[in-house]
Amino acid sequence: MKVLYFATYYTKHYVRQDVIRRALSQIQDIEVVECVYNRKSVTRYIQALWKFVVLPKKDIDIIIVGFRGHEILPIMRLLTKKPIIFDAFISIYDTLCFDRKKYSSSSVIGRMAYWLDRYCCRTADGILLDTKAHINYFVNTFNIPKEKFFNVPVGADKKIFYPRNQVEKKSKFIVFYYGTALPLQGIATILEAAKILEYESNILFKLIGPIRKKFKDEINQLDLKNVEFVDWVPYQQLPEEIMKADVCLGGHFSSVNKARRVISGKTFQFLAMGKPVVVGRNRANEELLKDREDCLMVKMTDAGDLARAIMELKTNEALREQVSKRGYQKFLFIQKSIESSLRNLLFKHFK
Repeated sequence: MKVLYFATYYTKHYVRQDVIRRALSQIQDIEVVECVYNRKSVTRYIQALWKFVVLPKKDIDIIIVGFRGHEILPIMRLLTKKPIIFDAFISIYDTLCFDRKKYSSSSVIGRMAYWLDRYCCRTADGILLDTKAHINYFVNTFNIPKEKFFNVPVGADKKIFYPRNQVEKKSKFIVFYYGTALPLQGIATILEAAKILEYESNILFKLIGPIRKKFKDEINQLDLKNVEFVDWVPYQQLPEEIMKADVCLGGHFSSVNKARRVISGKTFQFLAMGKPVVVGRNRANEELLKDREDCLMVKMTDAGDLARAIMELKTNEALREQVSKRGYQKFLFIQKSIESSLRNLLFKHFK
């Protein structure tokens, strides 16, 4: 079987595309042809489409349109009759109107985003999403038949994120988090948990990302003494930072509805490095993870519960080691399930 992987939003550090590509390359009897474009200019769509037009497609059996293909898929559908699998990954409508709240759902842009999500899903022959909870949202919101959806977790790049031996002696118990400070991540809950644990002099929260800039007022008001803020580190250095951590916060911890439907990409990375992870208790995380076995789950938006979980992992070394080991084994299982899910999709549904 010959599969064309097409993406206009591709970078080698964007987890979703990279994991899908690697999984496809591991499937026997699959030949993968890539048509990707990784520049940020608006003209990338024209250039990517031109690549697609001139590419020999006679022997192509299936086309997989990778994230973020919303803008390009309607045009591709006009250019080919080949089966198209759409890796939706997110809803543009939900992201703009409810997650980041940039537009009202009744606004022109809100309605256009809804139409685009719905049209792409109806046009595609198959749709990939990361959790069953996310699939249910798409089915109910856009009235798409459930049988068109296939659950493929996010996963992580095993060549970058893997267990390492900790050689550096530390004077502090490090609680680690990184992110872009989006609303669904629940940064405020993390900051409040840090304030609760301020009396523990040997606990240090290390937070990487534009958190200091986006939460300046909250940080000043809390007057945090036990938090180290780092604005940015290169992607390749993230494993070094994770390696130094004693506990990693996977999230999501906010009240945003989307936060209950998805598993954060960083959660998979932390599991892949064999670190004890704290996540929000929600439908998505409960699909793959088990509380007190391969992670600790806390009430979302509850800073007190998050602080409690951190303290329990700090004081209970046996639990910390158990969660780390089982979490890593769960990650390996998830990675294998990504490959098997794609194999099942291609050979049982589209051959």
